[in-house]
Amino acid sequence: MSEKPATIKEIASILNISVSTVSRALHNHPSIGLATRLKVNNLARELNYEPNQTAILFQKGKTQTIGVILPELSEAFFSMAVSAIEDTAYRKNYTVLLAQSHDNEQTEKQLVEKMKNHRVDGLLVSVSKNTSTFEHFSALKKYNIPVVFFDRVPAIPNIHYVGCNMETGTIEAVSYLLKKGHRAIGMINGPNTLVASGERREGYIKAMIRNRLKFDPSLVVKCDLTEESTNAALDELLSGKRKPTAIVTFNDYVALFAIKHARKLNIAINTELEFVSYANLPLINYMDYIPVASVEQFPYLQGQKATDILLDLLNQKSEELQGPPAYYRITIESQLVENKKRTE
Repeated sequence: MSEKPATIKEIASILNISVSTVSRALHNHPSIGLATRLKVNNLARELNYEPNQTAILFQKGKTQTIGVILPELSEAFFSMAVSAIEDTAYRKNYTVLLAQSHDNEQTEKQLVEKMKNHRVDGLLVSVSKNTSTFEHFSALKKYNIPVVFFDRVPAIPNIHYVGCNMETGTIEAVSYLLKKGHRAIGMINGPNTLVASGERREGYIKAMIRNRLKFDPSLVVKCDLTEESTNAALDELLSGKRKPTAIVTFNDYVALFAIKHARKLNIAINTELEFVSYANLPLINYMDYIPVASVEQFPYLQGQKATDILLDLLNQKSEELQGPPAYYRITIESQLVENKKRTE
C-alpha cells in the first residue's frame, strides 16, 4: 500500500482506462458501469486516493475561504471579534484567512490585493485608523468579492457593515458622569479619520446640550491611540483653563495609558480624576486603577453578525442579485457598564 496518496492519472494508468472515466467513477456517475465503479473505488482506497478539494472548489468558482483584515490581532477587542468570525465561518465549512494592517493604510491596500490573489470568496474588514481613501475595497466589486465592514466602518456610501452606536453610548457615558456631580468633563478622542471619533464627539456635545450645559471645545482633545499621544492629550487637558475632574477616553487602552500617566503626575485616580472608557475589555480586571465605567461595544456579536452577512451574500443565487443592490446596515446599541471594583 502506498503511503503517498495516488492521483487520478495513476489510477487510470493502472486500470488502463481514461482519466475522465476514473473521475466519473469516483463521483458515481450513472454513465459508468457498476463493475468499473467498484474497481476504481477499490483501487482508490488501496492507494490512499484523496480528492483535490482545491481543484474541485476552483472548478466551482469558490475556495470556501473568507479573508479578514483588521488593525491589530493583539487587541482584545479584535481577538474577540475573530473568535466569533471563526466560530461562525467554520460551522459553514469556510476557512478564515487572517491579516493585520497594523493601522497602516499602505499595508491595508497590499493585503486587499493579496486576499484577491488568494481568491478569497469574500472579505471582512475593520479599517486602519489612518486609511483616508477606500478605492482598494470598491475595486473588488469587479471580481465579485463582497466586503463587509465591522466596528471601524468607513464613511462611504453603498457598503455592507456592522457597527456599534457610539453616539448614544457617549451620551450615556457623559450623562453618567454629570449625575455623579462632574461639570468639567474632558474627552480624549481618537483620530479624525475614524467615523467613531466623530460619533463620540457628537454624543459628547448632545449630552451637554441635553443637560443644559455649554459645550467647551477645549475639553475635547484627540490622540492617535498610542501611549505617547495619549499622554500629550492628557497634559493638554490638565493644562487648560478648565481642569477636568473626569475624562472619557476613546477606549480601554487609552484609559490605561491616561491613568498610568496621571498617576505619574501624582493625581489620585477616582478621587481627583475619574475615567470612563469604551470597549469594556477583560484587561480592566487586571488594572490597579480602573475606569469607573466602560461602554460595551459587543465585539463577538459584531464579528458574528458581519460573518453572517458575508456568508449570506456568498450564498445568494444569481437571480437574487438582479436589480438594485440591497445593502446590509446593522447598528448594535452600545451599553454603559459600571465597574464596581475600586482600588483605594
